[in-house]
Amino acid sequence: MYEPLLNEFDFPVDWHKELSPEEIINLLDVLKELKTLYEVHPSSVFPEKENVFRALRLCPIAELKVVLLGQDPYPTKGHANGLSFSVNAGVRPIPKSLQNIFKELENDKYNKHIVQDDLTSWAEQGVLLLNTVLTVHEGNPGSHFDLGWEKVTASFLEIINRKKKNVVFLLWGAKAQKKLKAIDSTRNCILLAPHPSPLSVYRGFYGCKHFSKTNAYLNAKGAREIIW
Repeated sequence: MYEPLLNEFDFPVDWHKELSPEEIINLLDVLKELKTLYEVHPSSVFPEKENVFRALRLCPIAELKVVLLGQDPYPTKGHANGLSFSVNAGVRPIPKSLQNIFKELENDKYNKHIVQDDLTSWAEQGVLLLNTVLTVHEGNPGSHFDLGWEKVTASFLEIINRKKKNVVFLLWGAKAQKKLKAIDSTRNCILLAPHPSPLSVYRGFYGCKHFSKTNAYLNAKGAREIIW
């Protein structure tokens, strides 16, 4: 009875089948409200409806190796593309947090990193670029925090805990680090750093070397490293 709504938002089957009945109800409650928001504000809810679960579709559970946890999508038109921290290719100016991520890539000896704006290639290599809140209203950061998204995305983390091991979790900033209790540190690698925003980037994000540390861990576990 809930298939039409999940299909409307193109929710991936491999994640769907791992949700409990209660978790599906939580997801549907959010999607029902979100469907109305898209109908009332068709051009000012981000990302587009077809991209809400893009991070999950690009990173199937079986391929998942890294989780990069963000907060909520960029509230600027044309920026949000369903992947945490990412923007579509060619978007200018690049958001400050993303600029700082690329600067740390270069600090971490990835001077010739292939990505310049759109992080899709990371997702296709097994990096789940997941925001804890998956939608936002234009010009209003945090505007969808009361929709129930955090309960839904917590269930995605629970699936990862249950189904996977040797996953690298990149938790940047206090909000992402609130999810620490939801992650099994005995089975996975957890890397912490301040958020890459201009307000906190000099408090330890620069120099954290999370990209090389991630690849060192993956190599140690026999997994293919990420081409950043």
